[in-house]
Amino acid sequence: MSKQSSFAVRSLIALAVASAFPLHSAMAAEAAAVAAAAEAQDTPAAAEPAANKNQLETVIVTAQRRAENIKDVPMSIATIKGDKLDALTSGAGDIRVLSGRSPSLNIESDYGRAFPRFYIRGLGNTDFDLNASQPVGYVMDDIVQENAMLKGFPVFDVDQVEVLRGPQGTLFGRNSPAGVIKFDSAKPVFKQEGYLLLGVGNYSAKNVEGAYNFPISDTVAVRFSGTSQHRDNRVHNTNPTPNKGTQDFEGYGDNAFRLQALVQPNKDFSALFNYHERDYHGSATLFRANIIKQGTNDIVDGFDYGSYPTDGVNYQRLNTKGGSIRLKYNLNDITLHSITGYEKLKFDSRADVDGGYGAVFAPPSGPGRIPFPVETADLLPNHKQFTQEFRAESNYSGPLQWIGGLFYFNEAIEIDSISFNSLAPGNPQNIPFALQNQKAKSWAAFGSLNYTVTDKLKVRGGLRYTSDKKDFFASRTDYDASNTLITLPYNLSSTSHNVSWDLSGTYELDKNTNLFARAATGYRAPSMQGRLNGLSDVPSMAGAEKALSFEAGIKQDLFDKRARLSAAVFQYRVKDKQLTAGSGTINMNRLINADKVTGQGIELDLQANLGYGFSGSLGYSFNDTEIKDKNVRVAYCGNVANNAGLGCTPTNTPAPGYPGYSLIDGNDLPRAPRHQANFSLKYSTEVGNGELYAMTDWSYRSSYNFFLYTATEYTAKPLTEGGVRIGYKWGDGKYEVAGFGRNITNKIVLLSAIEFDNLTGMLNEPRTWGATFKVNF
Repeated sequence: MSKQSSFAVRSLIALAVASAFPLHSAMAAEAAAVAAAAEAQDTPAAAEPAANKNQLETVIVTAQRRAENIKDVPMSIATIKGDKLDALTSGAGDIRVLSGRSPSLNIESDYGRAFPRFYIRGLGNTDFDLNASQPVGYVMDDIVQENAMLKGFPVFDVDQVEVLRGPQGTLFGRNSPAGVIKFDSAKPVFKQEGYLLLGVGNYSAKNVEGAYNFPISDTVAVRFSGTSQHRDNRVHNTNPTPNKGTQDFEGYGDNAFRLQALVQPNKDFSALFNYHERDYHGSATLFRANIIKQGTNDIVDGFDYGSYPTDGVNYQRLNTKGGSIRLKYNLNDITLHSITGYEKLKFDSRADVDGGYGAVFAPPSGPGRIPFPVETADLLPNHKQFTQEFRAESNYSGPLQWIGGLFYFNEAIEIDSISFNSLAPGNPQNIPFALQNQKAKSWAAFGSLNYTVTDKLKVRGGLRYTSDKKDFFASRTDYDASNTLITLPYNLSSTSHNVSWDLSGTYELDKNTNLFARAATGYRAPSMQGRLNGLSDVPSMAGAEKALSFEAGIKQDLFDKRARLSAAVFQYRVKDKQLTAGSGTINMNRLINADKVTGQGIELDLQANLGYGFSGSLGYSFNDTEIKDKNVRVAYCGNVANNAGLGCTPTNTPAPGYPGYSLIDGNDLPRAPRHQANFSLKYSTEVGNGELYAMTDWSYRSSYNFFLYTATEYTAKPLTEGGVRIGYKWGDGKYEVAGFGRNITNKIVLLSAIEFDNLTGMLNEPRTWGATFKVNF
């Protein structure tokens, strides 16, 4: 890049930031000086002491399995921590509160707090089966959490959240072609410290959270942290039939703890032990029948959030237990790591999926038309996951650094799908049921090289070989045509192999500005599903998908490190993309592969200390995704020949010769908003012997399709949500009291739907508010 073009790039960035944030003239002049000259020498940002309290702290990440300054990592990456994370989780919000708070990140669920689904750059999976895989990897304290039920662990005592955008197939492996969400808990330290937080809110919400860290000796430190979150029911059953079904909904109790012990007898060896549990009980998601006004995507007139007429039973229970051992041994020039993890869970969820009471053939019924009763439960009575990683990395001086390792994964799952007779007294279980069992084993060998070509240019490359094997069994027990109870078994198996790679580089324009570029591949192992609804159903399988991604961007410290900018452009292609298609008439899914999916877009992250007590952040992303397969077709919303006109209004081209089916070539990926933006602003000032602060945060996302096909009713409206937090700290930060509000405008919109023919939908959370008191010790 020429000096003139380099100057132009930095000048445009400086002007954009100066326009977006009202910095005083001294900062603007400093920005112009930075844009006018290229510095030849560099001092690593992580080693630079802060010149004054207005500078942003250096952000250290482990996206490349090493501790590095985020500016030096050649990929699009964002972090969420500190005050921003505290504000988002005010009121004991679950992990979905992070949705939209980082560019290109979306999180949603059809199971409430228990089963979050992650999307990065539009790539995700709408599958609600308990065996569903996701293209976004989730790593908690260096242990991959494969099953979706493990991914909703409450957010407490967390040091940092890292959002790694784009394929992470080399260092993090399988099932991460879209990216990785990485959680790092606060670790034990050799001093006594801790905190206790008490919170209350509307709907009788109560929250207790705390941590206590203490050294047992000079070589052993222990940290215990936990949370207990409770909320009363806020929705009442208004079914006119007395005492039918569950009467109140949307309350919950969510208890979790983490116990860690650090053993460090000398500077060369450490062992970190981690044990954690979660015990959750609450309501399953409320599926609300006939909530969408036909021909529009509006909620029906007269809607009352607090009312839910139903004749079904509703509950949800989840228990998870897990542990890990992380060993680290420093030799002279090499560091050895061993990471062992074990997770297990039990889950039981039951809901009235038809979203109402009675049926058209069994009056009284409502609200609106209830074509058939559907009350189901999905159970995961047995799940076990074991992982083991051995890794070695160089730590000597010199231009060449490397990482190499082996990884092993073993998972066993059992799933029971049952149904109930909502029309009979006591809602007895029906005889037909389906079973699924899956055993998955995977191993991988991986390595990466970092090479400093010059003082300004650093390159990285990585390679990973993965071998996957899955053995799957499904069965349906039901009555045949002669009314004889029979069981039909099905077996599927797959063995797949893959080589993933990445190549990236960082070029230093000056001591404050890095350019980066990255090409990477990712891989998702074959997926299987056997949530069978009848004897004629068969399991479905989607073959492996493979992603290829390119991105380039800039990372820059501005205004003497009082602002930080990261911007990236990207483009990707996914071959044999795994998609989840609904049945069109019943609450079932099937797996398919589309020939190709493409995506492209931009991402922008900006943080700044604005002066005069103000600080803020701004994020934006544009994701343009497209399904490219002229032959793939999916059934839509129950609009088969005998029910035409009763459900949604499809807008895709009908599939010739297949009534009730749409072609989806050219569609956006489902639940992938094209535009997302987030904004936060904080003001703090000294008052008395303490600090008074006020902060607000906002997120916006544009509309998206609920499903693979497009329909007027099944298009989400744009959503803007805001939060506020006002507090006071005193006693040198020892005490803090705060009031908060989430979704303060009380914006209620449809987030998703069920593919029945009576326009059944699900809603976002209403406004919540409350107060907290925190003491640090």
